[in-house]
Amino acid sequence: MSPGRHSLEAGTVRLLTTTRGFDELAVRPYADVLIIGGGINGLATFRDLALQGVDVALVERDDFVSGASAASSHMIHGGIRYLENGEFRLVHEAVTERNALLRTAPHYVRPLQTTIPIFSTFSGVLTAPLRFLRHGKGRPRERGAALIKIGLVIYDSFSRGGGLFGGGSVPRHTFHGRRRSLAQLPDLNPGVKYTATYWDASLHDPERLALDVLRDARAAGGAGASGRARAANYTAAVGVQGGHVVLRDTETGAETPFAASVVLNVSGPWTDLTNLALGEPTRYMGGTKGSHIVLDHPALLSATGGRELFFENEDGRIVLIYPLKGRVLVGTTDLEHDMRDPILCTEAEVDYFIDLIAQVLPAIGVDRSQIVYRFAGVRPLPGHGDLAPGFVSRDYRIESAPLAGGETTVLSLVGGKWTTFRASAEHLADRALQRLAQPRRRSTKGVPIGGGRGFPTTERARQQWIAAHAGDLPAERVATLLDRYGTVAASVISALTADVDDAPLEHAPAYTTGELRYLATAEQVVHLDDLLMRRTSLAFTGGATPEAAAEIATAVAPVLGWDSARAAAEVERGLARVHAADPAWTGAAARQARRTII
Repeated sequence: MSPGRHSLEAGTVRLLTTTRGFDELAVRPYADVLIIGGGINGLATFRDLALQGVDVALVERDDFVSGASAASSHMIHGGIRYLENGEFRLVHEAVTERNALLRTAPHYVRPLQTTIPIFSTFSGVLTAPLRFLRHGKGRPRERGAALIKIGLVIYDSFSRGGGLFGGGSVPRHTFHGRRRSLAQLPDLNPGVKYTATYWDASLHDPERLALDVLRDARAAGGAGASGRARAANYTAAVGVQGGHVVLRDTETGAETPFAASVVLNVSGPWTDLTNLALGEPTRYMGGTKGSHIVLDHPALLSATGGRELFFENEDGRIVLIYPLKGRVLVGTTDLEHDMRDPILCTEAEVDYFIDLIAQVLPAIGVDRSQIVYRFAGVRPLPGHGDLAPGFVSRDYRIESAPLAGGETTVLSLVGGKWTTFRASAEHLADRALQRLAQPRRRSTKGVPIGGGRGFPTTERARQQWIAAHAGDLPAERVATLLDRYGTVAASVISALTADVDDAPLEHAPAYTTGELRYLATAEQVVHLDDLLMRRTSLAFTGGATPEAAAEIATAVAPVLGWDSARAAAEVERGLARVHAADPAWTGAAARQARRTII
């Protein structure tokens, strides 16, 4: 073996194969409720029904939380902009859910200071009321200081008593003139007239929070084929046979008809395509594409002052510049999209982002060489005719239709957003419970999520937790794992302690081989990209390099039963998925990495 190549034979890691979710469903092909769609809304509904003792199954055609839910702006927010559309119910619900998530998921949801640079005083004051009366129709105009001030006063009224910092009230917004604004953020465009600052919440690891929701559901329903909460990734609903939904293992092609009294279509922007496969064509959806770029740019990171910047373009779109994980996230666009087409972050969208950064932070030079990751997704919005995409309602509703050829009811969730996932899941679960004539046993309000259960929220409690779990691992490593997984880190620590071959990765030293093996076996990993993009932050931070991908494939191959050829194929596939939103990706680097394994 030549230097630099990775050996699958090295070490003493034993072969461990795990039961596929599809196999669990095929052994017992029936449940009270079948959920189609493994994004955050589907997973939250899965958890809610499992907590009610319902026999529930969930299928996702790709990996869990790999669709629209994986393309978020990493925010849990009340949606101040929705006030202009008159969506007061949604804003109130979103603010309530935001405040609750700060308490139930403090390991991933944290307070976020947000600043809006403002370059005019009265712009939009006349057009906004007209847009409100016309339900969002009309040409968008820049929002000036007066309109933003009115919006923030209303927003504050919704946010009172929310307990953003563990109790009491959310801090009120502040308004500053040019001099004080530039003193706080000296790299801002000197033409700024005001800044408005308010508080929302950040979502540091959307995919990991969704996996925590999945873990909680499976724990509530019991594991294995006999459990009452079974979930299968890489399992698609492809048709109807005799009143049953036909499920297909997308890895092997195996199929099984699956019986359920209620089917919940929670497939986001693919809802209409799912209903078409179920024999009942619908036209509920009108999702719009949103793209993001992630930059490794220390000067830009410093210029944010540790806060998120919202900047409005003249087309009415709000663009965010957001420091996260030592990188800067910039997004998002709002473009019409056909779900049959590839979902790409185009060069025109990148130009749009770079241009807007230059408008708000003109002294900070940005170019494409600093982009370490691109991603794009389609929002699960309702059909909206000629309404401008940026003003389409972010609220949700539930539609009902019969399953073709049977008496089963199909309930479709139209809309939904990250912030309100618990509330929308509760509404959808209630509809399913009504169909089943079963009472609700408990509410999900205030129920801690995954590693947020018992998470230390003070420095003293944090140090006590670290000291109690250090054992054979250095305290610094335990601290990293606590930050990464919340209190679920206790299970990771146990696995690492038992893994005699655990060692830091050479090309991704923040992770270890044992940690990746634990994730591979404990979290239903099927492909390498599941690890690179959703179980870790490697893709987001630009750490999913060809060398790191090859090293990780080698580390997890024994526990996933991969031989050298499969591991090499996974590297090529994994890197292609990481760069799927980049139209310029050629795959040459992936093929080179593949050769390091074979």
